[in-house]
Amino acid sequence: MKRKATPVSRRAKNEVNKKAIVWAGSILAAIVILMAVLLIINR
Repeated sequence: MKRKATPVSRRAKNEVNKKAIVWAGSILAAIVILMAVLLIINR
């Protein structure tokens, strides 16, 4: 029988997920800012 995840491991997973979301968001934001800067420079 498989044991259910303990609250500690669940918390750890949530921390990892939050970090992943923050990383993805910051990378997307950086790309958007870079595109905007390039568009402004090209004009």
